[in-house]
Amino acid sequence: MIEKDFVTEGLKRTRIDEYLENELERAGYGGMEIQLTPRGTMIVVYAERPGMVIGRGGKTVRNITQTLKTSYGLENPQVEVKEVDVPELNPKIMAHKIAAMLQRGMHFRRVAYTALRRIMGAGAQGVEVTISGKIRGARSATAKFNDGYIKKCGEPSIRYVKKGFATVQLKPGVLGIYIKIMPPGMVLPDKVDILKVAVEEDGACKISDFDAKKYPISTAETISETLEVEKTQDQEIEDTEIAEIVEEIEEEPEEDSISEEPEEAEKSIEEVEKQES
Repeated sequence: MIEKDFVTEGLKRTRIDEYLENELERAGYGGMEIQLTPRGTMIVVYAERPGMVIGRGGKTVRNITQTLKTSYGLENPQVEVKEVDVPELNPKIMAHKIAAMLQRGMHFRRVAYTALRRIMGAGAQGVEVTISGKIRGARSATAKFNDGYIKKCGEPSIRYVKKGFATVQLKPGVLGIYIKIMPPGMVLPDKVDILKVAVEEDGACKISDFDAKKYPISTAETISETLEVEKTQDQEIEDTEIAEIVEEIEEEPEEDSISEEPEEAEKSIEEVEKQES
């Protein structure tokens, strides 16, 4: 079945990765990629010190190539070595460095915070360091240290977040170091850019801080037209309300100041005074 082929291929890649990690630990092994080509199988090895991977006169590379061919059944393997540009952004390298510091007897908290500062100083968006094992006493425990912003679920966590693992043997037992790094420059799907719209004195709408590379011109024109339509509608509503108020004022009857004649007014006043007396 085709599922078996996928499982077999995955196991082969995992075994090759473990072999290279054990063989090139001192060289700062940072991962590998397997590419199938018409001439054979290309294995790209990333390392912090490529010279130690190649060896004197290419001896180490030849030994690795021969082992991959005989022990792992790769057809005409060709090993290519590439240097890691920024080792602090490679989780495998940093996990092995943390393991080396723990093996020297340093406290796990100090080691973890040192690694966090180095990774974030290299420009990472976020990092999470997990150290598990007998770190405090006879019982196993887990300590997590994180900094910055890192995705933990969904497609961005699979596509963007890099992961590395390493183990170290101490007197109390084996400790596991697990590192997640969110590299710099990753644009997440939930990122939203807000355009600033300024209304000038003449009523025209102008979009400031507009980047033509990110947004098409039609977007700016659409926003400007929408704002102009809304402004026209608001003005029409305001004019209609003013006209209705004016009509109501005109329809109301004018109050007569004094409709009675002076003599009749005096008589009515005298009658009121007599009634009161």
